[in-house]
Amino acid sequence: MLSEIFTPEQITILTQIIFIDLVLAGDNAIIIGMVASKFPANQRKQIIFWGIGGAVVLRIILTLLTAYLLQISGLRLIGGLLLLYIVYKLYIDVIKGETKEESVKVESSSFLKAIWTILLADFTMSLDNVLGVAGAAGHHYHLLVFGLVLSIVLMAVAANLISSWIKKYKWIAWLGLLAILAVAVDLIYTDINILFL
Repeated sequence: MLSEIFTPEQITILTQIIFIDLVLAGDNAIIIGMVASKFPANQRKQIIFWGIGGAVVLRIILTLLTAYLLQISGLRLIGGLLLLYIVYKLYIDVIKGETKEESVKVESSSFLKAIWTILLADFTMSLDNVLGVAGAAGHHYHLLVFGLVLSIVLMAVAANLISSWIKKYKWIAWLGLLAILAVAVDLIYTDINILFL
């Protein structure tokens, strides 16, 4: 049934996107949770709603921009090298467990400052996710949209669950890393082929 809707290549891309999202979406949601926890219960849901809403708009703009930029020769090479760095960073943080608690300054003085903190954190932490998903999806824009929606759903709903899964089952983290590595190698190889061969 699935093979009638998707080609084998698209199923592979879809699998890559899912594992990239699983490994990368957790951090953003943890930040949202941290910021929201500083507020009374009645404001918490509003902060999560507006924080995620803002993050969604930001993520859509970043993903579409990245997908467009990755079509330009030379930028794929840079994107691939950036992803290689992200793979290394994730290996140190997730696989080796040497992650240091990031000092995120949580502004608890006002509702708007809390939303701003979430947007700022999401912007600085979204590059890896956006680059990974856009690189894996390539010119398959419907898969790009799927990856985008999936990362938002994971960020909003299952961040803590995913974090505990990755700590408990290291193979999920390894599959995520391998998926990102495959995307990085593909981007680098494509550009080297066009630019130098």
